[in-house]
Amino acid sequence: MSAGIPLRADASVPLVDLVAQQAEVNAEVMEGLADVFSKAAFVGGPAVAQFEAAYAGFLGARHCIGVANGTDALELALRASGVAAGDEVILPANTFIATAEAASRIGAVPVLVDVDPEYLLIDPQAVAAAVTPRTRAIVPVHLFGQTAFVEQLIPIASACGAVIIEDAAQSQGATRFGRSAGTLGLAAGTSFYPGKNLGAAGDAGAVMTDDAGLAAQVRTLSSHGSLTKYMHDVVGFNSRLDAVQAVVLGAKLMKLQMWNQQRRAAAERYSRMLADVPGVETPREAPGNVDVWHLYVVRVPDRDAVLAALQAAGIQAGVHYPVPVHLSGAYAVPEVREGSFPVTEHAAGRIISLPLYPHITQAQQERVVGALIEARNWS
Repeated sequence: MSAGIPLRADASVPLVDLVAQQAEVNAEVMEGLADVFSKAAFVGGPAVAQFEAAYAGFLGARHCIGVANGTDALELALRASGVAAGDEVILPANTFIATAEAASRIGAVPVLVDVDPEYLLIDPQAVAAAVTPRTRAIVPVHLFGQTAFVEQLIPIASACGAVIIEDAAQSQGATRFGRSAGTLGLAAGTSFYPGKNLGAAGDAGAVMTDDAGLAAQVRTLSSHGSLTKYMHDVVGFNSRLDAVQAVVLGAKLMKLQMWNQQRRAAAERYSRMLADVPGVETPREAPGNVDVWHLYVVRVPDRDAVLAALQAAGIQAGVHYPVPVHLSGAYAVPEVREGSFPVTEHAAGRIISLPLYPHITQAQQERVVGALIEARNWS
């Protein structure tokens, strides 16, 4: 592709196209919603149970418990696994702040570690160095549609008596050595926020586990500490998947494998088109992984200038995430300063998420690449 390819004034490309996705499942969603409303089964009920069973089957997990959102899912998984106030939870600095919030809301202490420089996933060596007698959980984040190297974390967790709770919010359908992200630890939390590979029509989430006792505890905690109406065995809270979201998710789940394949094809096109563009570092798939490309993240110098140029050209690129957790106001502490996690911080100043979604066309991707080339030449 030449750097001189002109971009038309109408060449806007969204970061994600939820309208096209919804149009593909609209008939199934409307039929399912009509059934829910005819029965007035809005909380729990058949639609939720059917989706939970279907998503568990899709991943190869024994149990799936639908909850209100992804942050609650992580918190519930941690609580049900025995994490309590004062315990330490190791997690990567390169993640959305909700991963840390889930631990903080329990009263646990998030212990941040750096990520590897190639895939920007939690660094097992950094995890091993961060373990203390108070370590109770390790939370690998399957970022950008990748799967973290959980098999390298298992011996670390076993040696210190910690549990592995996966943050699988960006990896629905991804696998590592043939096993699904979300089934590699004791439990996992996922988010069905609308922009995810499997997205609801609002907030929603789920906890996955093979442990029947943990699954029962999650159900109890997420329903006011009760499995029987008005019988409250523990202090819980209200975090339930509603039937409307279950209908939407169930319809989209039937398309998810195909949509993930379309994401993979689009990612491969980007990688081919950008292979020889100076100054643009494209992502790679780790050996053993089948990634589902929730995000296609490149790294460039002068990121802010490049991002501004892309946006001016109508390319709705984004940054995931511009401020590492330890540099946010919420988690700023004197002993953790700028420079504490150099890989995360370096990446945060260079990463750009290019538009990628199942329905993106080759022509749209050519517009994105043309704008990126022009932006790099300008910068």
